[in-house]
Amino acid sequence: MLKSLHISNYALISDLEIDFSTGFSVITGETGAGKSIIIGALSLILGQRADSRVIKEGEPKCFIEAYFDIKAYNLEPFFVENELDYDVDNCFIRRELTANGKSRAFVNDTPVSLTQLRDLSSRLIDIHSQHENLLLSNELYQLNVVDTIAQNSKLLAAYKDKYTDTRNLQQELAKLKKQAAQQTADLDYVRFQFQQLEEAKLVDGEQQELEQELETLSHAEEIKTELLNAGQLLLGEQMSLSLIKESVNAVNKIKDYIAGGAELAGRIQSAYIELKDIADEISGIEEHIEFNQERLERVESRLSDLYGFFKKHQVDSVAELINIRDEFDKRLQRIESFDDDVAALEKKIEVSEKELSKVSDELTKSRREAAKPIEGFLINQLSQLGMPNIRFQVEIKPLDDYTENGKDSVVFLFSSNKNKSMQPVVQIASGGEISRLMLSIKSLIANRAGLPTIIFDEIDTGVSGEIAHRMGEIMKQMSADMQVITITHLPQIAAKGNAHYKVYKDESGDHAQTFIKQLNTEERTKEIAQMLSGDQITDAAIKQAEQLLQ
Repeated sequence: MLKSLHISNYALISDLEIDFSTGFSVITGETGAGKSIIIGALSLILGQRADSRVIKEGEPKCFIEAYFDIKAYNLEPFFVENELDYDVDNCFIRRELTANGKSRAFVNDTPVSLTQLRDLSSRLIDIHSQHENLLLSNELYQLNVVDTIAQNSKLLAAYKDKYTDTRNLQQELAKLKKQAAQQTADLDYVRFQFQQLEEAKLVDGEQQELEQELETLSHAEEIKTELLNAGQLLLGEQMSLSLIKESVNAVNKIKDYIAGGAELAGRIQSAYIELKDIADEISGIEEHIEFNQERLERVESRLSDLYGFFKKHQVDSVAELINIRDEFDKRLQRIESFDDDVAALEKKIEVSEKELSKVSDELTKSRREAAKPIEGFLINQLSQLGMPNIRFQVEIKPLDDYTENGKDSVVFLFSSNKNKSMQPVVQIASGGEISRLMLSIKSLIANRAGLPTIIFDEIDTGVSGEIAHRMGEIMKQMSADMQVITITHLPQIAAKGNAHYKVYKDESGDHAQTFIKQLNTEERTKEIAQMLSGDQITDAAIKQAEQLLQ
C-alpha cells in the first residue's frame, strides 16, 4: 500500500508531504485546487512520460517520492531479478525531473530505467483517471478484463510465445520463397556464367606463367642469338674460361711461395667453377629455345580469354575469377535446394500451427468459462447501482485469423432498459452508466488481481444521490482487501472514507500554491456540509453532514 507521498517543486506545489492510511481514503477540494496536479505527480512514480514544463517556475528541478509497504505482496523475485536492494517491509520510489528535460528514477536509492519503474509500480498501484472510462470503447481493454478474471497470464504468455514462433516461421518462409523466385529468375544467367568459367579450366597463377612464356616466344630468335654469343664468349679457346683456367694453373704453381697464395688460388678456382656452371646453363637454355608460331598463338589466345574474363567480371587475377566461379556454383546449389528448404519450413509451420491452435483453443475455453461469472458479478453490482433492468453479456466470437492476443473477439454488450436490445457498451451507455460500469469492473478486477492500491480520480462523474451512496459502499467494500483512495465531488462518497484529505489552493502570496491536509472530525463535517450546500453552510447542511458521517 501507499504509505506516504512527498512532492517538491511540481506545478503549483512547492513542498507537500502526505501520509496515507489503510482502507478507504477520500480526497476532496474545489475545482482547480490542484487535485489533478497531485495525480499527475503520482503518475510520474508510475513511469509516465515527464515534461519539464511541470517544474515550478524558477526552480532547477522537481522530485516526487513515494513510500510503499510491500511485505504482503511477494515482490522479492522482482528485486532479485533486477538487482535491486530488497526491504521486506518498505519500498522507496523517487522520480526527479530537471529543467533541461532530464529524468531519473530510483528504487531504494538505486537508479532504474523507466521500463523497470513501470514494471514495479504496476504491481503496486493503479490510477483510474477520468479518461480511462474511454477504455470501454476499446475491445482490447475488454479482452484484458476477461483475461484478468480468467487468470490467463501464464496461458496467454504461452500463446504469445507460440504465436511469435509461428509468425517468425511464416515470415521466414515468405522471405525464402521471395528469394527462390528471384534466384530462379536468374537461373539461366547464373548457370551460363558458371559454365563459362568452369569450361575455362582456370588455374591460379597461370596468367603470370603465360605472360612470361609469351615474352620468351616473342623474342625467341633474339634470345637464342645472344645466348649462343654468350656461350661462345665463355667457352671458346681464346675466351673467358680458357684464360681463367690458365690463370688457375699459373697461380697454383706459385701459391706456396707467396703469402695468401693458396687463398688466391682458391678464389680463382671458385670463379672458374661458377662461370663453367653458368656457361653450361646458358648452353642448355639455348638448345631448348626455338621459335614456335603455333604455341605463340595458343598463349596469346589463352591470355586474351583471361583478359576478357578480367574485364567482364571487373577483376585483376585468375584467383579472383576462381572465387567468382565458386560463388556461381554455390548459387546454383542454393537454387536447386530451395524446394527442399521450402518443404522443410512448411513442415515446421504445420507443426507450429497445430501447437498454436491447441493453445488458442485452451485460451478461448478459459475465456468462455470466465464470461458467465463476469456477467453475473456485473449484473449484480449494476443492479445495486440503480440499474434494475440491466442486461450484460460478454460476447466472444472467433476471428478469421490469429492475433497477438488469441483468436477471439470480445465485446461487452449492454442494455439498461427492458425495451432495448443489447448493444456494445460504448454505443448506448450514458456517462453515468459508464462510470458505474467501470467501478464495477474495477471492483471485479481488484478481487482477482491482488493489487495493493487503487486510486479513483472522479470515477463518480455523472452520478449523484442514492447511486453515489451505493458507489461509495462498493469502494468501501473493496477497501477491505486493498487500499482505496478516491477523489470525489460527492458528499455521499466523501462521508464513507476512513480518512478524509482536502486539497486547497493558497493565493495569498506572490504565487498560488497547492496544499493538502488530513481533516479531523470537525473539519470533515464542515467540508461535507460545504459540498452539500455550497459556500453558505447552513445548519441543515451541518446536520445532514453529521448524518452522512454516522
